[in-house]
Amino acid sequence: MEATLSRIRPSRLQRLARSATCAACASCTSTSSSSTRRFSALNRPEPNYPGHVPLTRVERLGMAVGASVMSFFDPYHLIAATGEATATPYFIYRLRDAMLADPTGRRILRQRPRITSESLSLPKLRALSANTVGRAYVGWLDREGVSPDTRADVRYIDDPECAYVMQRYRECHDFYHAVTGLPIWREGEVALKAFEFANTLIPMTGLSMFAAATLKPQERRRFFSVYLPWAVRNGARSKELINVFWEEQLERDVDDLRRELGIERPPDLREIRKREREEKKRLKEIQTQGM
Repeated sequence: MEATLSRIRPSRLQRLARSATCAACASCTSTSSSSTRRFSALNRPEPNYPGHVPLTRVERLGMAVGASVMSFFDPYHLIAATGEATATPYFIYRLRDAMLADPTGRRILRQRPRITSESLSLPKLRALSANTVGRAYVGWLDREGVSPDTRADVRYIDDPECAYVMQRYRECHDFYHAVTGLPIWREGEVALKAFEFANTLIPMTGLSMFAAATLKPQERRRFFSVYLPWAVRNGARSKELINVFWEEQLERDVDDLRRELGIERPPDLREIRKREREEKKRLKEIQTQGM
């Protein structure tokens, strides 16, 4: 595992170090300005953008710990709060810097598009050719019964630009599902979070991997032997997915996009589970006949 993680591109780690330095400088600046106006739960500054909730350091720490513990037992709840509380002050700056270093990433930051069912026009995506990115995306949404409109708005990240970066990551998550083919079952979600951690270094995605402890024994063995190695290998070597302008890739062949990004599709988890169910059914029939 350590040997595999060591292959993460040095440039990412260098940007992380620079981001940490920038965040530390920003922290020093905010500390000096706080001498004129103390920030407390009873004396909050004005929000920096609509929906923003400024937090004290104690509040942020409490939310990070509490939400992380609860999301360990149920990764579908409080993940958003955990992601925001643990991404600052360093990791979200690293991701923002990765976008600033990329031409497409800079364009996304300038335009700040949102991914919703209205902006993507899901009926039009359903009319696309079978192997296009858009068709794969909407097909995954329909199959899993989810919608792009369910992503919570970012509230607890102070910097407006970094808040958008987190929002963008959050709204692109379903495209990662569609490109990899991983379902929203807990086993598939944990595998995708491992992939995202290797690609983005967002702490919440790494913490989510601890949910593997709650998987059934057979699922847990499969995660560590099949999906974790796939996730680390592909997440570390692929291009930074935060810089993909998904709205411009909808009519592209999904296999071509995977090759361009450097992502190999993992073993089909649905097919694996289907074969397991069929095998259990066959063994049960044999046992019944033997009686």
